[in-house]
Amino acid sequence: MIQSMTGYGRARETINRRDITVELRSVNNRYLDCTVKMPRMYIFAEDAIKTAVQQSVSRGKVDVFITIDATEAEQGVVSVNLPLAAGYLEAIRQISGQLGLPEDITARELSRFPDVITVTKAEEDLESLSADICTVLRAAIENYQEMRQKEGARLCADIEGRLNTIEALTAQVEERSPQTVAEYREKLLSRMQEVLGGASIDETRILTEAAIFADKVAVDEETVRLRSHLAQLREMLQSSEPVGRKLDFLIQEVNRESNTIGSKCSDVEITRKVVALKAEVEKIREQVQNIE
Repeated sequence: MIQSMTGYGRARETINRRDITVELRSVNNRYLDCTVKMPRMYIFAEDAIKTAVQQSVSRGKVDVFITIDATEAEQGVVSVNLPLAAGYLEAIRQISGQLGLPEDITARELSRFPDVITVTKAEEDLESLSADICTVLRAAIENYQEMRQKEGARLCADIEGRLNTIEALTAQVEERSPQTVAEYREKLLSRMQEVLGGASIDETRILTEAAIFADKVAVDEETVRLRSHLAQLREMLQSSEPVGRKLDFLIQEVNRESNTIGSKCSDVEITRKVVALKAEVEKIREQVQNIE
């Protein structure tokens, strides 16, 4: 079943004490254009994220939004600068000896001196973190795909309904077309009788003119091709592969056949049918723009 290029998906999971939220949204676009927006410190995962999106989406403007709360996962590494602490202690002893002050320094007090104890962020496993982000991303993509499939089903139903209308209008044109030739022959005969009065009328000439007119307004070839295009469109609508571009091309062919039929026919009734047919074609063209 076809899929829409418009969709939204969201997933949130806590993995390795990190709260990861991923959102995807997309609109129609001629090609795949994926943009990732997330904290700069996680930019190393961008290529993996885009690769995951490309495996599921072939067309559309896709925006991926990622937020990560790593408060619970942050681990600090405590380091003690013993040489610096020893220097501080020696300086205190010198002050005590020279000024006659008591030397009442404790380890806790010494640890509060600048840079004696430092806390640094533990080094992260970037590959593992990237995998965690992609795990949540895949869950978001699954929700995103579900929405695109539902929208695709609605598009498919709408297009199929319009194809039925086009087919019905085509049948009416086919039914009406031979009648226009007979009517033309009758009008031609009537006019010649008016002009010639009681004079004899060359029946062969009437038949020749009618044959020329019939060949001029014949739309059999166009309607046959039109029906063939409609059958192909229906087949494509059931495809599980991305067919948006093929549908767009084929609907242009349907429009071309419709224009040809309209240009050949001078009959008012057929002209009305063709106008209605082209209106349906244009609506289908608009819908096809949203199909992947």
